Amino acid sequence: MIEIKKLRKSYGDLTVLAGINTAIKEGEVISIIGPSGTGKSTLLRCINLLEKPDGGHIFIDGVDILNPKTDVAKMRQRMGMVFQSFNLFSHLTVLENLSIGPVKLLKRSREKAKKRGIELLQMVGLADKAGS
Repeated sequence: MIEIKKLRKSYGDLTVLAGINTAIKEGEVISIIGPSGTGKSTLLRCINLLEKPDGGHIFIDGVDILNPKTDVAKMRQRMGMVFQSFNLFSHLTVLENLSIGPVKLLKRSREKAKKRGIELLQMVGLADKAGS
């Protein structure tokens, strides 16, 4: 479960996230939608700590990942997020982009990583994009 409490993020005088609260249950698939510039990507980057929030708490299965004592690398191994055209390797296919992390970081075989990548693409209805 991911639980977000009072999450805040600003860039100078511009407040992008102003006290966001939500809970996402295990197995739940969500979409974050809204007009450009409303903080959707910032929220995702904060949840995965690609950006440091200015305040609030993010709990993954009860562990506050903003606590300095939390092993963030270990927590990241348990989650995955898809960003629209965000930092993908353009010379790799969708399936290769999905597989590279488990192969390089988790030392999984290419076959197992690709099999899991296909499963994930099927879950979100994008299996036909594996070779794109």
